[in-house]
Parts: sequence; C-alpha cells; structure tokens
Amino acid sequence: MFTCAQCAIEACRSGQLDKMPKNCPMHDPAFFEQVLTEYFKPENHDFFVASAATEAIGYGRWPRLREVMEFSRRMGYTKLGLAFCAGLHKEAAIVDRIFRKNGFEVVFVICKTGSISKDRAEVPQEFRVRPGTYEVMCNPIAQAELLNRAGTDFNVCLGLCVGHDSLFYKYSKALVTTLVAKDRVTGNNPAAAIYCADGYLKNRLEL
Repeated sequence: MFTCAQCAIEACRSGQLDKMPKNCPMHDPAFFEQVLTEYFKPENHDFFVASAATEAIGYGRWPRLREVMEFSRRMGYTKLGLAFCAGLHKEAAIVDRIFRKNGFEVVFVICKTGSISKDRAEVPQEFRVRPGTYEVMCNPIAQAELLNRAGTDFNVCLGLCVGHDSLFYKYSKALVTTLVAKDRVTGNNPAAAIYCADGYLKNRLEL
C-alpha cells in the first residue's frame, strides 16, 4: 500500500532514491519506464509538453482561467466546450465573455439540459434536495454528448457536482480540465476545507 501523503522524505522530488521508504512505488523502476513510453504517443506528447509549458511560463502569475486559455492556444484549440452547473450561471456567463474576448468559439451546456424529472431517473425521494417537489435531474452525460456533437476541441468543467463531473469526464470525447470544483459550503473553494480541517470546519469533516 502506498502512503505518499505521509512521506517525509520525498525522494521522488529530490532524486535521492537511496532514501526511498520501503513501500515507495519507485522500488519498481520497470513500471515507471513502461509508463514513460505513454508520454511519447502522438496523442499524449504535445499535450503533456503544452501542460509543462503552461505551468512554467505562468507559474505564480496566471490564474487558472488564463492558464486554460494559454494552454488551449498552445494546443491550437479554437472551440472550447464548457459544462456548467445551473448554480454557477452567472459565473459561466463571465467565463463565456472572457473566452470570446480572447478569440475562442465557445459552446456552453447547463447541467439541467433536457429538463428531465428525477422521477424518470428513479432517484428516491430521500435523495432529493427538496423531497416532494418537482426536481429536474442534472444531466452530465447529455452535457458531454452535446459537446461531442458540437465537435469541441477541449472541454472545461465549471462546478459540476461530485460524481456528475465524473460521468461528464467519462462520456466526453474531448479531454477535460476543471476550472471550478463544486463546494457549496466554501463558495466553491474545496481547499478551504483542507486548510480549516483542524479548525473552523473540523466538525463538518468528521463522519
């Protein structure tokens, strides 16, 4: 079992491989050599290098919103898809404006597309936000398929719920990056719960 989060040595970063913990995955160098070959596949290499370039050039200077655009330009992407949560409709409009101002064609699809009742998806009443009322299901598979139809070059996830985002990634033909991760409690800043895990939000994190 690998326990990288608890490692105090980080031989992977320093290159001091003689100090690796006993359960470090790097004790299997053949595995990493095999994985390295994947980065040289045509569908991966330029993408990976563009990722590294975006990290290095904008390090500590560009917010993620700009990183998405700079990365897309470097990859030659012109049509961006954005799957967004209905709760972030205002934010989606701002992203739309910024993307278009920077020369991108944008296709946006809201999570409630299709207007399908949760009854039809057989979601039990106890798992509804407002039991006993008419609730429209989120539809991440449809969001992905609509962006597939539109032929987007690269898709952006804006605030989809946990699990819904996973289904969107699964069905999207274009690769996906996340611009905003949904967290209703922290104003869509999941890292806040980590920073406050031993303080203000401790009681909300303990099961």
